[in-house]
Amino acid sequence: MSFENLGLAPNLLSAIQKTGFTDPTSVQAAAIPKALAGHDLMVSSQTGSGKTAAFMLPALQRIAGMPANKGAGVQVLVLTPTRELAMQVADATRDYGAHIAGLRTAVMVGGMPYGAQIKALSRRLDVLVATPGRLIDHLQARRVNLSTVHTLVLDEADRMLDMGFIEDIENIVARTPASRQTLLFSATLDGTIAKLAGKMMRDPQRIEISGQRQKHDNITQSLLYADDNSHKLRLLDHLLRDANLDQAIVFTATKRGADDLADRLADNGFAAAALHGDMNQRQRTRTLGLLQKGRVRILVATDVAARGIDVQGISHAFNFDLPMQAEDYVHRIGRTGRAGRHGQAYTLATHAERHKVRRIEHFIGQPIPAEVIAGLEPTRSVRPTYTDRKGKGGRGKGGFGGKPGAGGKQAYAGKPAWGGKSRAGDKAEYSDRAGFAGKPGVSVKPGTLGKAGHAAKSDFSGKRGVDGGMERDGRRSRPEHAGKKSAAYGRRDQEGRSGFAGKPERPSTRATRPSFGSRSGASRRDTGSRRGSYAG
Repeated sequence: MSFENLGLAPNLLSAIQKTGFTDPTSVQAAAIPKALAGHDLMVSSQTGSGKTAAFMLPALQRIAGMPANKGAGVQVLVLTPTRELAMQVADATRDYGAHIAGLRTAVMVGGMPYGAQIKALSRRLDVLVATPGRLIDHLQARRVNLSTVHTLVLDEADRMLDMGFIEDIENIVARTPASRQTLLFSATLDGTIAKLAGKMMRDPQRIEISGQRQKHDNITQSLLYADDNSHKLRLLDHLLRDANLDQAIVFTATKRGADDLADRLADNGFAAAALHGDMNQRQRTRTLGLLQKGRVRILVATDVAARGIDVQGISHAFNFDLPMQAEDYVHRIGRTGRAGRHGQAYTLATHAERHKVRRIEHFIGQPIPAEVIAGLEPTRSVRPTYTDRKGKGGRGKGGFGGKPGAGGKQAYAGKPAWGGKSRAGDKAEYSDRAGFAGKPGVSVKPGTLGKAGHAAKSDFSGKRGVDGGMERDGRRSRPEHAGKKSAAYGRRDQEGRSGFAGKPERPSTRATRPSFGSRSGASRRDTGSRRGSYAG
């Protein structure tokens, strides 16, 4: 299918041809005809799928077919979550509308002077691209008129809701005509997005592009495990020195982390710069300009700040910190491999983050191949995280996903576990052990050390102490029969079992019931954990 088959006007087709696009993407082919027919749309598509043209081309065609806007009202309103995305949409609007006479476009985003924005709002305006927060400021000051809007676009609506803009969006929508056309684009169309759409849309057409969770065939994905953060830094330094790397974007979880990592990379000789939400607009614009010119090769960014960045020179993407949401992984690696080029995406993770890796793999529906760099291997061996859950059992068979329990053996009373040794607390183990009331206890060799570090000695009621000096795997460890003494109880033994720091013990409220090890002050937890070891 070509753009000519979508019903677009000749002046728009001419502009599209100048941009270099020849065939529409899947989302463009599905959305443009329905938008031209006047339907409200709910569209789910992946980042970099060409959705800007999917909503802007129909909106511009409607502007071109209407009488010239002689007032100060806005005809098309586009809401975006970030300044960078707003700038990108505005630039695309100017490109697509290059042959529409007198088309006026303005951008209203935070971090830019109010003066220029107020001046733009005082004149005739066709397309307004804005972030919700700054537009609310202008609405409250009564500088902008939305009563003439015929097309409302919510771009990356899910991201705007995540950023807490839902009240602002509802306030803005309430000031637009009920007869408007609404086009909503989001990564997901369920939950809060569906509720929001139900409030503001009229019988919307739902479009879901199957490539939302595609495998990014043009992007090679790799996973490298690290022992700790310093190991991650060594891995990143090695990967950034790849001769095939043109430009790279490195993702961090926090703004401070972006600054610190950019400084560290700069100290190591890399042309690196940070990009995050705490930077003012001048700093952000300057950084992106240096990136576009190639003077910055490594951009260290947070998730929100990186949304909307479209630099074709970015050949590599690095997840230095794993994303909080699995969906953000798709957006991150989508910064590379733009315009059909090949990209490389590396994810650096510690073994403690394997559950996050597993969540990402199940979201994208494929494993991320694990790699090891010679000389930078992790101390722990790499185990696969992705398994096909279809046909697997639940957790009722001893482990996650139907896997057997420890060692594949049962660990209950009377049955072997961990090499045939019995577990503490099993009835079979304690049935051979005498309790109190003068019955013989567990035999102990004279002179062996107890758990608290003192020689085992006879206890009250004829009970002997417990040997805490057993050897296991070459290390000293407590025996299976040893009581769970805390360090505090060790101090009690040293002080003559008279409580903490020599304080007298509180008399027991239990009349005749003996306490474990003849300690009248033993905790309820210690006595309660040894049910069945009493003689009566």
